[in-house]
Amino acid sequence: MAVGQTQAPTHNQERRNRRPEIQQEEKQYDERTLHIDRVARVVKGGRRFRFRALVVVGDRKNRVGIGIAKGADVTAAVTKATEVAKKNFITVNLYKGTLPHEVETKVSGARILLKPASQGTGLIAGGVVRTILEVAGVKNALSKSLGSSNKANTAYATIAALQSVVPAKNWVTAKAVTGKRVAESKEASKAAAKRPAAPKKAAKSEPSTDAQAKGEK
Repeated sequence: MAVGQTQAPTHNQERRNRRPEIQQEEKQYDERTLHIDRVARVVKGGRRFRFRALVVVGDRKNRVGIGIAKGADVTAAVTKATEVAKKNFITVNLYKGTLPHEVETKVSGARILLKPASQGTGLIAGGVVRTILEVAGVKNALSKSLGSSNKANTAYATIAALQSVVPAKNWVTAKAVTGKRVAESKEASKAAAKRPAAPKKAAKSEPSTDAQAKGEK
């Protein structure tokens, strides 16, 4: 072939060029596998082994869910657990990337303590708790595991803690209680002012001591 001449594309190259490019779909949820365990069931013929998967799914925008499922192999178990997690989503009430207040929950033997943290602190947590907080969209928080280290119970305790968080607008503070009492007292005073005054009864005159003495005689 002379210098400067380009080779004509072959039939296979033309077929490759005609193929549409497959674009990878962006995942809507962040799926993380927390733990995989092998479980056995004893039957008449021996033991039957299966796999149990613990999966957490979240959108990093205040929604998160966990699921546990079993399968004949690891892939089947993870797929089933992911579907279970997507059906059990909860919404987490956050405030500026952290928790509005401190919360502590206990599930079985696991006890989890979560605390809010200032911006820039990051997630001071480990293991299952850290993964769940990341997937839920929490950027700054402190945590402490005060009970069992069982991963399934720890995951459920963390979800229960996030679910029990109350937003700041629903807090019952001393100021709110005082204002409510003042408003009630004002309404009561207005209602009392609108009522007509009851007529005063005439006072009965008591007999004099002389009349009493005559009556005794």
